[in-house]
Amino acid sequence: MMKLLALFVVCGCVVLADGPAYSDDTPEVDCDNANTQMEMNICAGEDYDAADADLNAQWKITRKAMADIDADIDEPDDQGAEKALLAAQRAWIQYRDGQCEAVAFGYYGGSMRPMVEQSCLADLTRKRTEELKAMIEEP
Repeated sequence: MMKLLALFVVCGCVVLADGPAYSDDTPEVDCDNANTQMEMNICAGEDYDAADADLNAQWKITRKAMADIDADIDEPDDQGAEKALLAAQRAWIQYRDGQCEAVAFGYYGGSMRPMVEQSCLADLTRKRTEELKAMIEEP
């Protein structure tokens, strides 16, 4: 019985030592050569972070352009470009998050679910960035 208990203790330590280490620090991964699912998940997250940063930069530009449009309209009742943009962006965020969550449910319980969701977020975010750019381009 004592040998069995000792075996469980040793096995438990091995399981703990081999288990994933969760911390705020994400390990550095060469995303051009990601091989494990964990690496691919990390890279998908980094890709989404980059797409989100681009979106936020474009958002500032587009929002300012919409505010400028409002400033050029003499009648206050006719203004609303910036307000409309903000409403559209809030609706888009709801859509993006819900859509990607729904897509990821197809992989429920699987280790690639985070990658699928993050990839979806990155894809839709890039598309939205292009839409924001197109809103302020000259026809």
